[in-house]
Amino acid sequence: MRSVVSLNESWSFHEGFGHRLTEAFDGTHMVSLPHTAVELPFNYFDEKRYQRAFTYQKVLRWLPEFEGREVSILFDGAMADSVVYLNGEEIIAHKDGYTPFEARLTGKLIKGENLITVKIDGSENPAIPPFGGRIDYLTYAGIYRDVWLKVTDKVSIRNIKIETHDILSDRKSATVRVDIANPQGLTYAATVTGSLRDAHGNILASAAGETIGTSTTLSFGGLSDIELWDLSNPALYEVSVELKTEHGADRTTGHFGFRTAKFTPEGFLLNGRPVKLQGLNRHQAYPYVGYAAGRSAQERDADIMKKVLKCNIVRTSHYPQSKWFLDQCDRIGLLVFEEIPGWQHIGDLDWQQESIENVRRMIERDWNHPSIVIWGVRINESLDSHDFYTATNRLAHELDSTRQTGGVRYLTESELLEDVYTMNDFILGNEELPGANRPRTALRSQQENTGLSYKVPYIITEFNGHMHPTKMYDAEQRQAEHVRRHLEVLNAAYGDPDISGAIGWCMFDYNTHKDFGSGDRICYHGVMDMFREPKFAAYVYASQCDPSDEVIMKPVTFWARGERSIGGVLPLIILTNCDEVELTYGSLTKRIGPDRENYPHLPHPPVVLDHRHFTQDELGRWGLEWIDGEFTGFINGEPVARLTLAADPLPTRLEVAPDSTTLKARERDTTRVIIRALDQRGQRLPFLNDAVTLTVKGPAKIVGPTSVPLQGGTAGFWLEATGLTGEITIEAASSHFATVSISVAAV
Repeated sequence: MRSVVSLNESWSFHEGFGHRLTEAFDGTHMVSLPHTAVELPFNYFDEKRYQRAFTYQKVLRWLPEFEGREVSILFDGAMADSVVYLNGEEIIAHKDGYTPFEARLTGKLIKGENLITVKIDGSENPAIPPFGGRIDYLTYAGIYRDVWLKVTDKVSIRNIKIETHDILSDRKSATVRVDIANPQGLTYAATVTGSLRDAHGNILASAAGETIGTSTTLSFGGLSDIELWDLSNPALYEVSVELKTEHGADRTTGHFGFRTAKFTPEGFLLNGRPVKLQGLNRHQAYPYVGYAAGRSAQERDADIMKKVLKCNIVRTSHYPQSKWFLDQCDRIGLLVFEEIPGWQHIGDLDWQQESIENVRRMIERDWNHPSIVIWGVRINESLDSHDFYTATNRLAHELDSTRQTGGVRYLTESELLEDVYTMNDFILGNEELPGANRPRTALRSQQENTGLSYKVPYIITEFNGHMHPTKMYDAEQRQAEHVRRHLEVLNAAYGDPDISGAIGWCMFDYNTHKDFGSGDRICYHGVMDMFREPKFAAYVYASQCDPSDEVIMKPVTFWARGERSIGGVLPLIILTNCDEVELTYGSLTKRIGPDRENYPHLPHPPVVLDHRHFTQDELGRWGLEWIDGEFTGFINGEPVARLTLAADPLPTRLEVAPDSTTLKARERDTTRVIIRALDQRGQRLPFLNDAVTLTVKGPAKIVGPTSVPLQGGTAGFWLEATGLTGEITIEAASSHFATVSISVAAV
């Protein structure tokens, strides 16, 4: 049977590359994986620092179980242009930085110590997608995903592909294609058996088959009482497959769900039911460590998208992302639009062939994920390229006939070769450009974008973003406009039944090249900051959830008379899923319902307090006393949410909040920790920019600097276990607050 174990520990890291590193181990600087080659500052840096070669080394000692078996190293992802050497001999080269690859060591290992050397190159090599033009994100060098040691018998299972059938019938079925690996070209006869289990481990069906070829298919039919994988009930099933030949045996498992997903000219259908898609784009980047965040951080991003932002779809912009992220999407019921690496630029024929191979690698890695509902087989925002995109679509359909394809464009009347017309529509804000000839418009009509006289499956894949970058600490009026823009586009998408949905740009701020962003190497396009702390616009998405999930009531204000131009707080947007919101200001009390006049299509329009509800005098003119505002949310006439905004906010408490209070020590686990400067009412102090000094005691370390500035009244960091068990104490000290201490356990 196979063995797959982590190979993340005890790597030696070196800047640059020389052949001496393929011949002798140099353990001067030891690291664990995932690892970033250059730890960058939060902002203001030169990204060329990592655009060069680096080397990783590891000693692999011969083990008795290697004898007569297949031995390889699996790399989940390394950026980029990787070359793997064993005892000085090149084993494999892999250009792409986002898809996995396997270095076969069989027949080349010696009985003793073996030197594994991996050269990577962070240069933006124009021969490798996404490079060749300018890209609006960073591609941090390093072996930034997990590495595994795999040992199998000589004939083993290469991959399994699970497909479900008759999904909306009472009796369902599933097939499992089992692809066989036989790298030595041996003659063999194989028996393949499989079992289908539910989430509780109960065997629902078994199947068997024989083959002498490279694959066989198992069928499981007549399945009853099967739960569908859905947004609110992401029911997962497990297939276990066992292979037996005269050369040994192998076993592997895969998880999947029974569901249908279809983009139609009348909208998106999940299990035959219309679902309006509401989501955000996600980069896989983190402060300081770039791409090199492990399993828990990846899973947490999926949780934030689904459970905090209340989205039902995420687009993996602009490349395949971590398997841990996708696994979590499967578990929690978050739909995924996954696409190949690229940003606007199309290279030469060799470049295009590499991109076509990226389609293969992406689909073969991820075809069993029920969360993935569409393959992105076009370079993001690229021009039409008929032959190239005919090839990417053809391959995607050959590999996976169960999912549709899309190709994200931003120019109108682009050739439609894919199944779904996927469009980045940035028309909102264009009315501000010189010579603009149309009024403020949330979205263009489908026909204007497609240039077609008929309707097709259609989804908006980006909006807002660079049209209105907004920082956590920006002026209230700018943040309110940021909110309005997200509201207006979502309202337009909900109002058109032919639009499958809208995926905003983007989930959180991210580091970028000097050619983009705000000059400090950050694109402030997110509804959250880089630490995943929500801006006001995040509550546009969260407030669309049903109140039974969570009651949302978020006034878009710092509650100060002089923050806005001219003064006052009107119009005041309250992002909420309540039926009504009541504002009490001194002796004045008014209860107001959602603004369906301006946002008639949203499931939960915001409550907007303006001069339709208040005279100029009722909240007091300039120069009069400013007092607390008390907000109460009502559902079915009952109060369900209360909030008081202080007229005289004062630094009262420093909150230090980890996502988890336990870390898995042996996995070098991490947890995000958010710091918030709060006033006497528990609200963030948006203009308190003190530095917070962090001290850690115990088996953990801070990722990044130990002194962090508050921005918008908040900051964050990731805490990483160092491999030992024990209690971890984190202290946070600031001039405005008493020192705060929290404890986390490494177990």
